[in-house]
Amino acid sequence: MSGRVRQSFGFFGPDSVNLETFKRLTESAASAEHMPFAAGIEKHVPIYDVAALAPVLSDPEKRLDLLSEWALVLGRLAGVIVLRGAFPDTSVIDRATEVFRQIIDEERQSGAGDGDHFAASGANDRVWNALQKQCLRDPEGFALYFGNTAIAAACEAWLGPSYQITAQVNQVRPGGKAQQAHRDYHLGFQSADSAARYPAHAHHLTAALTLQGAVAHCDMPVESGPTKLLPFSQLYYPGYLAFHDPAHREHFEDSYIQLPLSKGDAVFFNPALFHAAGENSSADIDRMANLLQISSAFGRAMEALDRRAMSLAVFPHLLALKQRGDLSASELDAAIAATAEGYPFPTNLDTDPPIGGNAPESQADILCQAVSEGWSETQLADVLSALQARQAA
Repeated sequence: MSGRVRQSFGFFGPDSVNLETFKRLTESAASAEHMPFAAGIEKHVPIYDVAALAPVLSDPEKRLDLLSEWALVLGRLAGVIVLRGAFPDTSVIDRATEVFRQIIDEERQSGAGDGDHFAASGANDRVWNALQKQCLRDPEGFALYFGNTAIAAACEAWLGPSYQITAQVNQVRPGGKAQQAHRDYHLGFQSADSAARYPAHAHHLTAALTLQGAVAHCDMPVESGPTKLLPFSQLYYPGYLAFHDPAHREHFEDSYIQLPLSKGDAVFFNPALFHAAGENSSADIDRMANLLQISSAFGRAMEALDRRAMSLAVFPHLLALKQRGDLSASELDAAIAATAEGYPFPTNLDTDPPIGGNAPESQADILCQAVSEGWSETQLADVLSALQARQAA
């Protein structure tokens, strides 16, 4: 079998990893003609001004054009987009930061939250399952945070509808060391030997199942260590094996870029992009980012969340925010997408059959209906309990 056929339909072998091919791919250049919605390009990465894109995001046809552009960038071009001013009202960020700091203090005192993928215990602060913890502790603030149409658009651009958000907060204090270059979940969390057991087409597919994102919770100059990125590296097919290779990591260290971020900016990138958190060499910046991992409806999320409890917690606040006019219809949809399970499978089709279509209703469908029709909290709890019973029967 030829090497090309083997890399497309068989399994990667020892000869599949080629440093010169990797170097050639990562020396590509970006062209503005492919990114007409971008406000500018920095180090091959398109920068998008969210305030300027507001009329685009509100127009269905133009929004689809924008999402198509983002999908092109994430898949075939640099592999990363930056949304400047993703949160134009940074008081929403500050409110969430206070919640996260409370959780960090409590978990530090209790000894919880010590584990991290890359840093030794104590080298930084990590809040696992931050999405659910934020929602249950401050459901109104959570709704305002995720009632964000730009964030929702980025998720949908790569994954389509019914995506599922999980989040892990990371705070790196001055002196915090950089990570090693890596790719992310799913195959990015496997050893090289384990990843090699999956056929080549699974390596290609896995990057389409998740999207990585980060929301800056403080200003992040380069000295604070914003994420190191290697544009175009997601194009390298055997990359889930190669990032374990010292020579590929050395090329990453010679070639990576970093982009400073302001509080309220967001970055989204293909999980197959070679990347690593940078070293915080600042004197006084506690670099905090909310790391978003968004999963396709067709994949498996990394964290198990009690989305029923989240839906019940956030529901009265969604109603109040709607009544006050603090969240528009599209912002409510975005908040619901971050809260409830949007995909109705797996389920028991004997007890939860599709009615009027090929799929039964999802948690998100129910929460959306409850907000639209102004249900009581008891009514929502009963309907969600009934759904849970049907799915588990």
